[in-house]
Amino acid sequence: MRAREIRAKFLSFFKEKKHEIVASAPLVVKDDPTLMFINAGMNQFKDYFLGNKKAKIARIADTQKCLRVSGKHNDLEEVGIDTYHHTMFEMLGNWSFGDYFKKEAIAWAWELLTKEFGLPANRIYATVFGGDKTDGLQPDNEAYEFWKLLLPEDRILYGSKKDNFWEMGDTGPCGPCSELHIDLRPESEVSKLPGRDLVNADHPQVIEIWNLVFIQFNRKANGDLENLPDKHVDTGMGFERLVMAIQGKTSNYDTDVFTPLIDFVAQKAGVKYGAKEETDIALRVIVDHVRAVAFTIADGQLPSNTGAGYVIRRILRRAVRYGFNYLNFSEPFIYELLPVLADQFDDVFPELKAQLDFISKVIREEEVSFLRTLENGLKRLDEWIRDTENWAYFGPTLSGGKKGEGRPLISGGKVFVLHDTYGIPKDLTCLILKEKDKLKYLKEDWEDEFEAYLQMQKNRSKSDAAQEKGDWIILREDAEVEFTGYETLVTESKIIRYREIKEKKKTIFQIVLEKTPFYAESGGQVGDTGFIEANGEKIHIFDTQKENELIIQYSEKLPSDLHATFRCVVDEKKRILTENNHSATHLLQEALRIVLGDHVQQRGSFVNEKLLRFDFSHFSKVTDEELDKIEHIVNAKIRENIALDEKQHVPIDQAKSMGATALFGEKYGKFVRVITFDPEYSVELCGGTHVPMTGQIGLLKIISESSIAAGVRRIEAITADAAEEYVDKNIKLLNQIRVLFNNPKDLVKVVENAVDEKNRLAKQIEQIQFEQAGLVKKRLIEKADRSFGITAIIEEVKLPSADTLKKIAFELKNQFDDLLMILAADVGGKPQIAIMISESLISKYDMNAGNMVRTLAKEIKGGGGGQPFYATAGGKDLNGLQKVVSKANEMLGELLKD
Repeated sequence: MRAREIRAKFLSFFKEKKHEIVASAPLVVKDDPTLMFINAGMNQFKDYFLGNKKAKIARIADTQKCLRVSGKHNDLEEVGIDTYHHTMFEMLGNWSFGDYFKKEAIAWAWELLTKEFGLPANRIYATVFGGDKTDGLQPDNEAYEFWKLLLPEDRILYGSKKDNFWEMGDTGPCGPCSELHIDLRPESEVSKLPGRDLVNADHPQVIEIWNLVFIQFNRKANGDLENLPDKHVDTGMGFERLVMAIQGKTSNYDTDVFTPLIDFVAQKAGVKYGAKEETDIALRVIVDHVRAVAFTIADGQLPSNTGAGYVIRRILRRAVRYGFNYLNFSEPFIYELLPVLADQFDDVFPELKAQLDFISKVIREEEVSFLRTLENGLKRLDEWIRDTENWAYFGPTLSGGKKGEGRPLISGGKVFVLHDTYGIPKDLTCLILKEKDKLKYLKEDWEDEFEAYLQMQKNRSKSDAAQEKGDWIILREDAEVEFTGYETLVTESKIIRYREIKEKKKTIFQIVLEKTPFYAESGGQVGDTGFIEANGEKIHIFDTQKENELIIQYSEKLPSDLHATFRCVVDEKKRILTENNHSATHLLQEALRIVLGDHVQQRGSFVNEKLLRFDFSHFSKVTDEELDKIEHIVNAKIRENIALDEKQHVPIDQAKSMGATALFGEKYGKFVRVITFDPEYSVELCGGTHVPMTGQIGLLKIISESSIAAGVRRIEAITADAAEEYVDKNIKLLNQIRVLFNNPKDLVKVVENAVDEKNRLAKQIEQIQFEQAGLVKKRLIEKADRSFGITAIIEEVKLPSADTLKKIAFELKNQFDDLLMILAADVGGKPQIAIMISESLISKYDMNAGNMVRTLAKEIKGGGGGQPFYATAGGKDLNGLQKVVSKANEMLGELLKD
């Protein structure tokens, strides 16, 4: 049975059991501060478990894209090394929200595995929760009795709290779980040692394939457990492991989930999978990681230097590194896997094929960038090797150190710099040093120092993210939140729950209102601010956020009377300005498509009361002429004063038939909200707030256009008052320039003439400086010291520019093939040093200009560096130039003495 057939059978089985089949949520989490990526099938249903929302459908099944690379669930370093860990994987799952419980979940799991999929019943083991004295919990004998109807008791095992009690986090819904394990070993091994002895023992052929979680408790902040009013079922089965078991393989990577990708990379690299362990690991790393990166980009997250984007960049760079190091790929190659990957998932995750060109270009650009960074890191390592060798050859002074200093071995701190800045892990650094026979250059305690730096970095991250959340204090049971902010900015409401949050020595409060006019940050639009008041007391609301679907208001203090009826008021000015910018993004997106083409897709946005930022797919710079056209179209639509047409609770299929623009990476339900400004112009699915008429926007002015990633451009624009102020400011600036040039008729021509005159004068100055440089160079040649068999020029000079200094250095280098030049220069009143060494001296004496200039720079209270043949430095102390000359002569004396 092929992988796609296995997936389809799972979904059809539960469809027959009256489950609704729902789409996977996007990998990137947007409204849950506790998660960066979806890491379990249940994530998109958290609101039901937390009681924030009542499930409208009691039975659900799906296949969910998951990513485990950060936090508690971090499998990254195991991926590729073994044959069963993955970053991105599919989680098959079925859920019951207050409907069926243990009996049905257990019976259906057994039926599907043994009857539908035909897995051998005598190789399957079930585990159940064995109780926990700390929590005062008894063994899950209920689940045990249900398993007894299907399995002999020697294949039903009690497990620990660690293995058989599932918890969402430190607080929240939790409960006992029952795992299904299968023994895939050959009969010869099974006869020697029964599978029950290897369950949860990390044996690669005795594996967990399905976890049935019975959610019946809530963990409070103080650690206590309380019963939930409704009991739920949450199951998760690793798709890749299931396919391995059904297809009779010993590794997930041997199934048709991965073999098409492995075959492609192996052929390109000229290797055979299974022939050599190190190339096998590299192949597994690459085919796993391309899935994680491609799906995350498809769901809207671009590689970057922060947050989720940084995680994706790390994953991609790990794959590139393995290809570079073990498969000899020195050019981009991962992006070429995308067509193979897209074909594999076209029936279940069509977003890959729909964005194939875009994702490929983003990945290729990332590969190019990292290969360049990797090369720079390797150059840095070479410099450190040379530093050590120079010390060994010359001693500390000539190699850039001080008398009495020890040999500059490569420290753990330097290995960490390669790891953190250049993406070169410590094992690769060791491998490179071993290949160069330079392992002896590592400090003896380098590993301890490396781990210390790594831990410091982790501690900083933990400190930044540290947050202590109290339990929700429920004031009104079973109350649901209603958002009224589309219709009004003022609402009377009651508080239904609140909790205290402590972070960075500051205490704030989260407040949930039964009816709220405050818009919670989502879809790129910032959250509302304002206040709530009752009994003469006013509480400032400084932000509004969503946790899953729960709207939460943030304040720095709680009201005195928590049971009062509050008047809730949104900051009207901020909301109106924000709406101007949000509606303008809708007008802008369609204008971009008209001018640039239908390939334009939104890749992100941010709107607040000050500006709008719109990211979109496009592979070249938007020209000034194109920007003018885009701006003209948007402002024409603003002047048309088009009325907002807002439709709520529109069936998703109907919205699509209306031509509504949907965003990749967004999770849409059965019913959506459609925002239209002229059905022939802009129709979008959107949950944000908007202007009633486009005329309210007033004016849109584009203030910048730039690239933020491969194939992604960013436009920043302002509207209304900010746009008017921008135009006024620039008109005033233009008038000031007119006055400076005596109000000419043709201002552009006059400015062009002034620029031409400036350039002409600059060339004259350059010619004068050139002549001065010639005189200085002539004087330096006359004063050259050739008494020791080399041409040594060590002098203090005064020059007009750094370019002149460089020009002299290179001209002297071309004139002498045995040159050692050290110039201490006064350049426009600032001290500079330049060192030039002929290649013949570098090879003969193993000299290094970079090391020497760093030593001399201390005399002018500065720093610098460069290459072995040429290096420069700048400083603050002009009076130190004579000391530079003296120190340089001293260094030369030591060299010639040796």
